[in-house]
Amino acid sequence: MISETLAKELSIKPWQSKATIDLIDEGNTIPFIARYRKEVTGSLDDEILRKFDERLVYLRNLEDKKKQVIESIDEQGKLTSDLQKKIENAETLVAVDDIYRPYRPKKRTRATIAKEKGLQGLADIILAQKTKIPIEEVAKDYLSDEHEVNTVEDAISGAQDIIAEVISDNADFRDFIRKLSFQKGELVISAKDKELSSEYEMYYDYTEPIPKIATHRILAINRGEKKKFLKVKIKTPEEEIINYLNYHILIDQSKDQKIINQSKNKRLIDLSKDKKGIYNEFTTPILEEAILDSYKRLISPSIEREIRNYKTENAEEKSIKVFSKNLESLLMQGPIMNKVVLGWDPGFRTGCKLAIVDEIGKVLNTEVVFPTEPQKKIEETKKIVKNLIEEHNVDIIALGNGTASRESEQIISDIIKGTNVQYVIVNEAGASVYSASKLANEEFPNFDVGERSAVSIARRLQDPLAELVKIDPKSIGVGQYQHDMNQKNLNESLKTVVEKAVNNVGVDLNTASLSLLNYVSGITSSVANNIVEYRDKNGAFINRYDLLKVAKLGAKTFQQCAGFLKVFNSSNILDITTVHPESYEVTLALLSKLGHSLEDITKTNLSLNLNDKDHAILAEELAIGEITLHDIVNELKKPGRDPREEMPQPILREDTLKIEDLEEGMVMEGTVRNVIDFGAFVDIGVHQDGLVHISQMIENKFVSHPLDIVNVGDIVDVKILDVDLKRGRIQLSMII
Repeated sequence: MISETLAKELSIKPWQSKATIDLIDEGNTIPFIARYRKEVTGSLDDEILRKFDERLVYLRNLEDKKKQVIESIDEQGKLTSDLQKKIENAETLVAVDDIYRPYRPKKRTRATIAKEKGLQGLADIILAQKTKIPIEEVAKDYLSDEHEVNTVEDAISGAQDIIAEVISDNADFRDFIRKLSFQKGELVISAKDKELSSEYEMYYDYTEPIPKIATHRILAINRGEKKKFLKVKIKTPEEEIINYLNYHILIDQSKDQKIINQSKNKRLIDLSKDKKGIYNEFTTPILEEAILDSYKRLISPSIEREIRNYKTENAEEKSIKVFSKNLESLLMQGPIMNKVVLGWDPGFRTGCKLAIVDEIGKVLNTEVVFPTEPQKKIEETKKIVKNLIEEHNVDIIALGNGTASRESEQIISDIIKGTNVQYVIVNEAGASVYSASKLANEEFPNFDVGERSAVSIARRLQDPLAELVKIDPKSIGVGQYQHDMNQKNLNESLKTVVEKAVNNVGVDLNTASLSLLNYVSGITSSVANNIVEYRDKNGAFINRYDLLKVAKLGAKTFQQCAGFLKVFNSSNILDITTVHPESYEVTLALLSKLGHSLEDITKTNLSLNLNDKDHAILAEELAIGEITLHDIVNELKKPGRDPREEMPQPILREDTLKIEDLEEGMVMEGTVRNVIDFGAFVDIGVHQDGLVHISQMIENKFVSHPLDIVNVGDIVDVKILDVDLKRGRIQLSMII
């Protein structure tokens, strides 16, 4: 059943769905399945597999919930075949909860108290709407000193409480009211104090239909409410809802209308205008009061919470997707290879911290200079930095974009004039978080936080992925309202993104940090620690099979991780490729059939061009799937290839530019720093990112989301539309 549902939802074939469930249940990771089990899944990619895994968990939880509900109702002796079928056919957890609501054990409510007072019978008489005498007369039979039902009014009020809860517990009623409220409801926002200035002033008197309100506005409104600037209400079509409930509860004596539990007819009737119906004169006023009370006291607050929660969860889900896409683009930025980098963490009072790292990220030197206020030791700084550049043959200066960055940039520009050194502005978001972390303290116990931050800035230019995995993704600066979201969902999503990036690129087994190893397919934190300990004790790994010597790294873990770990000093060149060790033997056989050896792989004249017919023949001869064979051949053509090589490189600069230098109409080159729902922020080298609104991304074409046009790290040409010096805002356009 679940397998068929997943196949339908994700538009894949039933056999693919079943095979994928089997692979997941066998303990295989998504990266491993995506890369090394293409034959089994029919080449389902990482994205589809992750959606599959997420929905599989949800649907299994749904099945468990259904079983629990059925068992609970059965234990109460209230389970019927129709009710069981209704539960089994429910497609969401919300639908199951609605069905279960009347049977769920309740806390003491006004209705349960009324039942304890013996008023259920009176409620049943009122609901039946057949009495020929006033309810006040009937209610006299339910007066009780023992139960403190002292007056007729007490009895009727208690019966109404029971009726209100019965109405509220009706799953069909709730489903209809929920849908109608979603379709026709409005979000109404007002200020708690109109005189109080805040960034939320645009929402001080604001109304918008629920279906139309944008994701980023939901999150902004929620934050404003949390900070106690805003009051938020939901306005529902109350009259329409009450008419619906009246129509389905009040029995028209002239028609064969059934009571309360039959609500398939969704037609609305305004009873105040429909004079033809004949209704019980004694029960109708009492029921109308109970209906209104049920809606206002029980249903409406609950539905409002559901709508707010749904809109928030939906907004968070979309925002998390944007954040995840931005993070993936940032992690997959092209590395600056084989360059000596000077990392510059700018500051005022405590000075600017410098760190020089060699081509592989090893720290060569650190220094502190004071070119900015209050010391302003500019000439001394220039002398120190020039000496460092000459002594260590620095190629690039990586300048953090934080406090005192603008002042530092001017000095750097003066220092490198007449040299081959260039500089680049690096987004230092998260560097301070890393530098104060336990991980940084373990890595650089003798450095202060400023020196660690400078090292991080330098290294994130050399290898963004290796450095950024050390930082909490929420602190990297490519999200929106991330601290207001469901942190569990956000963390899981971002962890998935980092895992995908790490395994896509691959990891050098002999240099990878503990942070990197923790994201490799199949490797737990304890196994990652054991790998580092083994490396420290025994020296470099000689080949992939050495992994089997690591404590707690058994055959299953080896299968899951080996293809993603590269050993660049191995005598077997396959150890630097994505070819899995389980395919080494067949790879050697393939090379032999083509007249080559392993040593030939690095030769420039190696010919591995095979047509479809050759692939089919070789796959049959080697008893291997054609897809796997195709992947092996492609990897042998470019052994050790880094997929990030095709990504855009950072823009290297030699001269400074100030926001005051900008003029309307100027066309410039910039780097996309962040993508949000309504546009993208682009760094054009003036320490203040400019905004390209979604409407300015492409000419004469509707853009549903900025991510359809740009990604973090993209190099784009932009035109200056407007510069607001007072507020430090720059409006840009990609339509040139």
